[in-house]
Amino acid sequence: MASVKNLKKDINYVLGDVVDAIYLWEMYNPKADTKASQVVVEEAFTSYDQLIARVNQKKIENKKDHFALVRKDLETIANSLVEKVNSL
Repeated sequence: MASVKNLKKDINYVLGDVVDAIYLWEMYNPKADTKASQVVVEEAFTSYDQLIARVNQKKIENKKDHFALVRKDLETIANSLVEKVNSL
């Protein structure tokens, strides 16, 4: 089950890095409106909760395919969030 452990770590690190990037942007742009950046932070937290809940599901028929789909969704969500951070 080391792959599940690593998947959880990947989710934590990737979405944590996105949140860190937003906070750094806010720190370097103190006069900018932070409403848009806070929306992205909330989206990152919501995505984290949803992905971890999917990883922790118990009754799964094909675990390999399930975890591969979660990893693919993580990549898609991360790319979307990075685009939003870059557009701030």
